[in-house]
Amino acid sequence: MTLSSTTAPLASAHDAVLLDLDGVVYRGDVAVPHAVDALASVTGRLAFLTNNANRPPEVVAAHLTDLGLAADVDDVVTSAQAIASVMSRDLPPGAAVLTVGGEGLRQAVAARGLEPVEDHHDARLAAVVQGYSPDVGWRHLAAAAYAVGRGLPWYVSNTDLTIPTAEGIAPGNGALVQAVRFATGVEPVVAGKPFAPLFEETLARLAPTRPIMVGDRLDTDIRGARGAGIPSLFVLTGVNDLTDVIATPPSDRPDYVGADLRALHDVHPAVDLESGRAVCGRAEAAIRDGRLRLTRAGSSTESVRALVALGWAHRDESNESLQVDATIEP
Repeated sequence: MTLSSTTAPLASAHDAVLLDLDGVVYRGDVAVPHAVDALASVTGRLAFLTNNANRPPEVVAAHLTDLGLAADVDDVVTSAQAIASVMSRDLPPGAAVLTVGGEGLRQAVAARGLEPVEDHHDARLAAVVQGYSPDVGWRHLAAAAYAVGRGLPWYVSNTDLTIPTAEGIAPGNGALVQAVRFATGVEPVVAGKPFAPLFEETLARLAPTRPIMVGDRLDTDIRGARGAGIPSLFVLTGVNDLTDVIATPPSDRPDYVGADLRALHDVHPAVDLESGRAVCGRAEAAIRDGRLRLTRAGSSTESVRALVALGWAHRDESNESLQVDATIEP
């Protein structure tokens, strides 16, 4: 797979921009640099997709509004909503569900006509659902394991092993899911990226004709977009870095790459490749002393594209990933 290119600003070719939140739009309470201005200039519909099931959509929308974005509740699609939708199709109306997670998960379960329950001894339990919350502890995980071990179906909002915060990278819901998986040997039904339900929930709500997905994680945002048949833009503001995207296998490669959300407003020129060298616009990358280097800088988008395209070409030819010796300047 090679990078796609454009002759006009990327966002102009799409009627909806689907955005991961943590690491793309914000980190904790702080907006990612340039994110607010870049998104304010998008003319198409914005949808904010989050694997974080902790906060209700109205809280997420209020957070985005506080950061300076015009976001409505309907613009926010959470993995809690997606997994609750899946459960509502599998379980009878009013079914009691052991709910291990935050308020966003409890509200989503109730909104789909199911009853969130906290006591794993409740004889009415029909299923278990688990989502991220910083308040989930050993007793909550043990309760989930006991119920799953009794044979109840197990649903999970997402399996991200990490979550970016203002202080750094912290354990995500996937790390907590692993604890229950290890205790029970059971595999859950998962809704969040890269699995289909979150994308299905979003596409059903927006009904776009030309969406694009923007993410910072290759194994969730980009893999999920590829599975849903949606083109994707990978940005370098979150979990995965330039070395990661160059090393990633074809199955997880994005269609476009950029330093940050300003790449939505850039033209993405074609990359010319020849004998260990790549040229994209004004940028040039080369392989020297076994390392991938930026030999001439262009715009941040041109520079990232030159490096990634050359790194992919080398990996596809040699099955080896290069170390990157380059800094992308905005």
